[in-house]
Amino acid sequence: MTWRATVLTLFPEMFPGALGLSLAGKALNDGKWALDTVDIRNFATDKHRSVDDTPAGGGAGMVMRADIAASAIDAARANAEPGTPALYLSPRGTPLTQARAHRLAQGPGVLLLCGRFEGIDQRVLEAREIEEFSIGDYVLSGGELAAQVLIDACVRLLPGVAGNHGSLAEESFASGLLEYPHYTKPRDWEGRPIPEVLLSGDHQKIAEWRRQQAEALTKSRRPDLWEKRGKSKS
Repeated sequence: MTWRATVLTLFPEMFPGALGLSLAGKALNDGKWALDTVDIRNFATDKHRSVDDTPAGGGAGMVMRADIAASAIDAARANAEPGTPALYLSPRGTPLTQARAHRLAQGPGVLLLCGRFEGIDQRVLEAREIEEFSIGDYVLSGGELAAQVLIDACVRLLPGVAGNHGSLAEESFASGLLEYPHYTKPRDWEGRPIPEVLLSGDHQKIAEWRRQQAEALTKSRRPDLWEKRGKSKS
């Protein structure tokens, strides 16, 4: 079964975008994953193909209508594999983590609802059991770029996409730590040499140095991760 990403959006022309390049793009061309887009405007019921209306209770902006969003979701689900999670990209959603990306990559795929305007009528999120997901504590113009981030995080974990599984195991967040620093030739650059331990050939010392670097970086830059790691070991 091919892992499939289905994106519900007002701007299907934004896809594949960055997903058509590099590892994800090659894997897409090779059939290691599949991408579908659903144009939400196709489910509008008026001649203007309008999908939004003014917010109940007043306020700025517009809100995507529940009936139109629901029609698009139902159509997409009818063509999706059973058990495909439906996610709404939203800054108020559950933060995307590497662990969750792994779980999503192990499933049949994802169905992603991209918001615009001020958001989507809350009733459709509840009625269709759509989980809200966030890629960070900031606001974008819409969910399309966030959807591409989530898809890329999953696709690179699929079998045969990233050539070196060892690198996946050692990268940031795989062990609850940020990744250690990397170096390559030249041996000395602008008076900055490669750390001698990396040139020693002693694999045990290199592994220990990398672990210490990863711990130090995590402790200084992401104390939240460091604290969580400490609790998981206690």
